[in-house]
Amino acid sequence: MGDPKKQRKKYDTPRFPWRTDILQEELKLLGQYGLRNKHELWRHETMLSNFRGIARSLIGEPSEVRKRKEDEILARLKKLGVLSETAVLDNVLDLTIEGILERRLQTIVFRKGLTKTIHQARQLITHGHIAIGKKRITVPSYIVAKAEEGQMTYTPQSPFAIPSHPLRQTISAVATTERTPGGARTEEER
Repeated sequence: MGDPKKQRKKYDTPRFPWRTDILQEELKLLGQYGLRNKHELWRHETMLSNFRGIARSLIGEPSEVRKRKEDEILARLKKLGVLSETAVLDNVLDLTIEGILERRLQTIVFRKGLTKTIHQARQLITHGHIAIGKKRITVPSYIVAKAEEGQMTYTPQSPFAIPSHPLRQTISAVATTERTPGGARTEEER
């Protein structure tokens, strides 16, 4: 089996960690996407930085080498759903952290209406109530591929799989009464 390797950091910390604008932006993203701590945010920022670094290095490559590598990175990002199908290499440089955070399992479970809050989405995922296809996923930061998005449901063993569960009834009641036809909240709901 061999010796276990030493765990390494999977993220880079900000260059200027005490700037108030950076701190406020991080806190806003933590609350908006229900992240547990800044390490999760930094891990996704590092992933984005790596994609952008690869794109920058490919711009200076010769055309025959560039084409193959460009197709690989674009195919990966399109498969993840971060880029549109008509995207080119310049679009990789325009990616934002929100684009990556929107593809997290926790965010997609909340956006699909399987939970009432983003924090409840995290709880259901970690407790094993959410499945993609027939595979149970317990990692809230799992990046959901575009093809997997339609297969997301409650696990068959979960009590939430029963439509008469109180949580499912409140979610459906909230979804039908709380929103106006345009999707915006009314003044009395705020």
